[in-house]
Amino acid sequence: MIVVENLTKRYADRPVVQDVSFHVKKGEILGFLGPNGAGKSTTMKMLTGYLTPTSGKITIGGFDMATDPLKAKALMGYMPENPPVYPEMSVRDYLAFVARLRGVEGSKVKAAVDTAIAKCWLTEVPNKQIGHLSKGFQQRVGLAQALIHDPAIIVLDEPTNGLDPKQIIQIRELIKGFAHDHTVILSTHILPEVQNTCHRVLIINGGKVVAEGAPEALESQLKGGSRIHAEVRGPKAEVLDRLSSLHGVTSADAKLHSEQLLSITLDTAGDADLRERVAAEIVGAGWGLLELRAVGLSLEEIFLKLTTTDAAADHKEEVTTHG
Repeated sequence: MIVVENLTKRYADRPVVQDVSFHVKKGEILGFLGPNGAGKSTTMKMLTGYLTPTSGKITIGGFDMATDPLKAKALMGYMPENPPVYPEMSVRDYLAFVARLRGVEGSKVKAAVDTAIAKCWLTEVPNKQIGHLSKGFQQRVGLAQALIHDPAIIVLDEPTNGLDPKQIIQIRELIKGFAHDHTVILSTHILPEVQNTCHRVLIINGGKVVAEGAPEALESQLKGGSRIHAEVRGPKAEVLDRLSSLHGVTSADAKLHSEQLLSITLDTAGDADLRERVAAEIVGAGWGLLELRAVGLSLEEIFLKLTTTDAAADHKEEVTTHG
């Protein structure tokens, strides 16, 4: 559905986006994640045809953005970080205006507006002025204008910016529902947005892609091992000494919850599952084993590792060498 190849944007001699490549499949929600200033919004503007790249190629539904921009743009709906709404217009009038701009036939405008209002949970406010709506409702209007012409692809730039927790949850649910009918690219610097909404994540830092894949796949690439969590009743020093000496354990940490009740975290090398060995060691020593499970890196840990300059450089080199 979307193919981006070697996309680069420079201002004078300063590169803002450098050699970015990725693809998005039909019906997929791709999270485009990075810290502020990483090049996310610049990439989104090039992807939607608002900005011309210095070099590289963007193909939307088989149409080259450089040679067939109108056909490529017709397949997309775009919601920028600050939605382009007119505060003095009512929700219904504004959406009808956008529908006509996007080429919806006159006889189909009302149906398109009604569908967008229903999809974006705006049925309570269709005749209210946009300027009198809450921030959450205004964001929903921004989403509605992006899908008014029923595009195959929806591009959302920081769609939950400035919203309260309840409004954020509502927008997330809307976006997840869009994937039934649309391909979605979600650009954000907010980690829970990606974790709770997206099928796949692309992480950008310093204008370069430093990782791409499902969160669990990124964890596997980055970790080079696994992590085990255990709840153990026993003497802290002895438990740590015995477990850290097991073959394959690279580090061990313990937190004391109450008298001799420990929360243990073990990092291990390679792909071997050490849970059986760890359990045997604990039970054999006569300690109480209350819980034992494998755990993954959180998306936050992955993000911090990949957006730390040295780690990002090392990971990118590893992907380039072994990919």
